[in-house]
Amino acid sequence: MARPGGNVTGLTLMHAPLSVKRLELLRTIFPQANDFTVLANPHPGSEENFRAVLEAANTMGSITLHRVDAATPDALRTLALGKLRPGTPILVLPDAMFWNNRQTIVTLITVAGVPALYPEREYVEEGGLIAYGPNVPDNFRRAARYVDLILKGANPADLPIQEPVKIELVVNLKAAKALGVDMPTAVLLRADEVIE
Repeated sequence: MARPGGNVTGLTLMHAPLSVKRLELLRTIFPQANDFTVLANPHPGSEENFRAVLEAANTMGSITLHRVDAATPDALRTLALGKLRPGTPILVLPDAMFWNNRQTIVTLITVAGVPALYPEREYVEEGGLIAYGPNVPDNFRRAARYVDLILKGANPADLPIQEPVKIELVVNLKAAKALGVDMPTAVLLRADEVIE
């Protein structure tokens, strides 16, 4: 990643390592839960995330993951048809299609009364419970800097692929109250932002 070569450079969102951290955080919030649902888009990038989460769940012991796949916006709407298990916390894996349909996802999960941990703060701004992940607008600004450097003659092969600088934990206490979730003090103290 320090010297990608060719004409390749850019920024990554570190999906697999952050997805593992999200599962650990979900386990911290719901220590009594043994079953977790994972919402995934079945494509190669999501498969890597799911494998990382599955391996982490296996090392944590006594955790069962129930995978729910949605590859299209129409498939997301079927979440309301019994695929979400009441009381079973859900981990939403990062995905561009999910991000573009986050209002639908948050609404369906909220109506089902299921606590969920999302990959970006925008889900929480739409009414979701909690998010842990990179600050996407910050990555966009940093990408613009790379565009500027390349337009001024920098060789993309000499520009390292960068990981996110800002990782945020955002908690929505209004959503927590509506779901009857007692957010642990340790999580609230770690939060970058608490929405009331």
